[in-house]
Amino acid sequence: MAPLLASAAVLALGFAAKADAAPFPPITSPSTTEHRPGKLVWADLFTSEPDAASKFYTGLLGWSATTIDQKGKSYIVFTNNGVPVAGIAPHSLAKESHPSRWIGYISVSDIKQAVASVSMTGGKVHGEARNFPDRGMQAIIGDSEGNPIGLLQSSSGDPADDATATGSWNWFELYVKNPQASANFYHQALGYDIALETNSDRKTDYVLSSSGNNRAGIAPVPSDVADAKPSWLGVIRVADLDQTLSKVAGLGGEVLLKPHSVEFGSRFAIILDPTGGTIGLVEYIESANPAKTP
Repeated sequence: MAPLLASAAVLALGFAAKADAAPFPPITSPSTTEHRPGKLVWADLFTSEPDAASKFYTGLLGWSATTIDQKGKSYIVFTNNGVPVAGIAPHSLAKESHPSRWIGYISVSDIKQAVASVSMTGGKVHGEARNFPDRGMQAIIGDSEGNPIGLLQSSSGDPADDATATGSWNWFELYVKNPQASANFYHQALGYDIALETNSDRKTDYVLSSSGNNRAGIAPVPSDVADAKPSWLGVIRVADLDQTLSKVAGLGGEVLLKPHSVEFGSRFAIILDPTGGTIGLVEYIESANPAKTP
């Protein structure tokens, strides 16, 4: 998927339920003792327009949204067929150069050690490790090129490495100025195994893996895209890509990259939500998953 992603990645309505005082939902329910360091297990949309974002994603993907109160601050939890998959964390527009940004969270077994390792290998800590009831310990760091990514030491274990359900995160791709240097950073800081992406024509694409599973890709920022900047892109699996895309404009979003056939028997597109958040959408035409492909 990396070659096509790199070419453009930088480029029934639902509403949140009434707010209740409640802890964050656990990453895994029922809880387990299984941890899979390196797996991206959660994602938050940081936005100054949480209601508009909630309306868009529930309408587009069929997610359900519930607003919980955390010490006076609202947080929206998205569930996909009853399984928590993502959240919305409101922020002040004055404090952020991006109106909205999706940030994924990487599973770690020892968050304090991981944060220290990030600092020692050229990264930056944006948010120190904090404990969230029923969720675990979370931190937000910047990698060697400044791209923000979350770290999460789940208190309920991590999801299994099963086939991705429709409506869930399927893949994450990182676009950077220096893919080899970034791959080395993630190897040194977070222990990823790194390898060249064999499904790409370029010799500058890498795959991050752990425990024998591909977790994410790294590709160069496309030189032919105006104002392209380094960034992470999360990709969600959908059952019918054309049907999903047909709802984007009516919900206030925009299709940045029209459907294209890509590797693994898939069709892929990129969309922009009405608040400025960007995600990829993928439909499998055949039974395939880049996370399970050698």
